[in-house]
Amino acid sequence: MPAVLGYWNIRGLAQPIRLMLAYAGEEVEEKRYQMGPAPEFNKDEWLTDKAKLGVPFPNIPYYKDGDTIIVQSRAIMMHLARKHNLYGSTEAERIRADVLASQLGDNLMGFVRVCLSTRMFKADFKAKKEEFLKGLPDTLKSYSDFLGDNPWCAGKSITYADFGLYELLDWFRRFEPGCLDKLPNLVAFCNNFEALPAMKKYMSSAQFLKDPILNPFADWGV
Repeated sequence: MPAVLGYWNIRGLAQPIRLMLAYAGEEVEEKRYQMGPAPEFNKDEWLTDKAKLGVPFPNIPYYKDGDTIIVQSRAIMMHLARKHNLYGSTEAERIRADVLASQLGDNLMGFVRVCLSTRMFKADFKAKKEEFLKGLPDTLKSYSDFLGDNPWCAGKSITYADFGLYELLDWFRRFEPGCLDKLPNLVAFCNNFEALPAMKKYMSSAQFLKDPILNPFADWGV
């Protein structure tokens, strides 16, 4: 039986996992949960399954493979990295992948807070967006400097962190078109990622989710 990946019917935290699974050629059955309509946006569909998941910290995304049930997006990605040889071949490569993955998590959560300003944080989205955009060039330059002349974040071989990097860069260039234009190595990274045969096939398939990026109550990405 194929593994099961459960998450909302959005890109969100699950998209890098979906990309990894497609790259590795692992067959997976997806459970894509829907929220109820506005203004409640109830989570009943997920909450019904949450009570049955049978793990100490039930959450989404979750990955079920036989008796193995993993929650938390990074834990899932690291499991898949070990399973499919996407964790680097040296300790130096693994360190670079882990450092980048941790940094991506920080930047992703900061960006999501901006996009959920109105409903979740009772803040002004326009003001938060302007503040975020002021810091975006420095954020992107840090990623560019980290990547350097390498094709992938850890060096010559693709690792689990590259899937997260691609996804975050894609969000950023959707949020602020042209933001990568002055950073040719990040542009090349995205182009090379999309040109990978497995990615090209997956991104042209009916399974690929281009939108929405975030849940329906967000200020952006719905």
